[in-house]
Amino acid sequence: MVRIALLILAAATLGAQTPQAPMASWPGFRGAERDGVYRDPIRTSWDGLTPMWKKPAGGGRASFAVADGRAFTIEQRKQQEVVVAYDVMTGRELWTNGWNERFSQWMGGGEGPRATPAWAEGHVFALGARGELRCLDAATGHVVWRTNILKDAGADNVRWGMAGSPLIAGDAVIVQPGGNRGRSVAAYDRRTGKVLWTALDDKTAYASPMQATLLGVPQFLVVTASRVLGLSLDRHDVLWEFPWVTDHEVNAVQPLVIDGKRVFYSSGYGTGAIMVELVKSGDKFATREVWRNVRMKNRQSTSVFSNGFIYGLDDGILACLDASTGDVKWKGGRYGHGQVLLAGSHLVVMTEEGDLLLVAASPDGLKEIARRPALDDETWNVPAFGDGILLVRNTRQIAAFDLRPDSR
Repeated sequence: MVRIALLILAAATLGAQTPQAPMASWPGFRGAERDGVYRDPIRTSWDGLTPMWKKPAGGGRASFAVADGRAFTIEQRKQQEVVVAYDVMTGRELWTNGWNERFSQWMGGGEGPRATPAWAEGHVFALGARGELRCLDAATGHVVWRTNILKDAGADNVRWGMAGSPLIAGDAVIVQPGGNRGRSVAAYDRRTGKVLWTALDDKTAYASPMQATLLGVPQFLVVTASRVLGLSLDRHDVLWEFPWVTDHEVNAVQPLVIDGKRVFYSSGYGTGAIMVELVKSGDKFATREVWRNVRMKNRQSTSVFSNGFIYGLDDGILACLDASTGDVKWKGGRYGHGQVLLAGSHLVVMTEEGDLLLVAASPDGLKEIARRPALDDETWNVPAFGDGILLVRNTRQIAAFDLRPDSR
């Protein structure tokens, strides 16, 4: 009996000492669903709100993946692309991993990497502007494996560099190098870096692959330079598509899935927006155009959807559309080419000038609830939430704001 009791005590002690698995509150570009929605409550009274910390940063247009109290991004530091892990609460740099590479495009974007890292089960997956893909240990920054997706696919880089954030789907890392001969989309084993499969012949765009369920069918959503499509998870063939071509081949935002059967997409440069409804047809889908207009032109900032309405930056002016009809409910607020997230019944807007705003997500008109200075200089990067901490950055600075509902 004593021996049994000791064994039970030892097991209990071992269990108590076993560390909990790290968790991700914002595992990659625009959150877990890539829809720009933060699903926990936030502080909506911004009286006295100032940054928890603020510090210089390297160049680049990436956002953050946030997990286990750490924020992961990728920056240009002199002649290197560098993946960096920061402590969310203090801004302390925990580790870096860099390689010799420098990408620059003077006609928009400037220098530095564009693609936001992704986090999964203790690993960070980072993509450089010229195709360097690395799997890193999230605790130490050590390289687990690496490859170059452009070289693997035999693909040329696009004008503004690789911008699509890696997508973690089960055991696969999905990227879009844009190669022909069936190598436009590629899946790598996330543990070993081995190529699992490739698909399509399209030139790549600047959006990130997504995973979604439409009419009950899980699939990959892919935006290329010429179309938006659904790719089957098993055979990796096209389930549905609709053509979408813009000037300069700049499809740079994410699709919005609405009510599990419609897809909204928008581009800038005068292109506008479209709402497409999917109808099941055997093992594939037919598409029906619900509406199309030029009243929402998302050049590089993806819209968000809330309670039947779409909110986004129409060439830099915040607008609200009725998702059913495309009708404009209101338009106002010149925020430039900033970014928009949704948190509950509020929009969190980062302006191009570096101000942070809280706006009511309501079709009744523009209502600015609060505005605070956040960053200096041009700001295009997408903000990220980590357990109520809002992280913002541009090509020069990073700042963190405590938006937990009980913070003051």
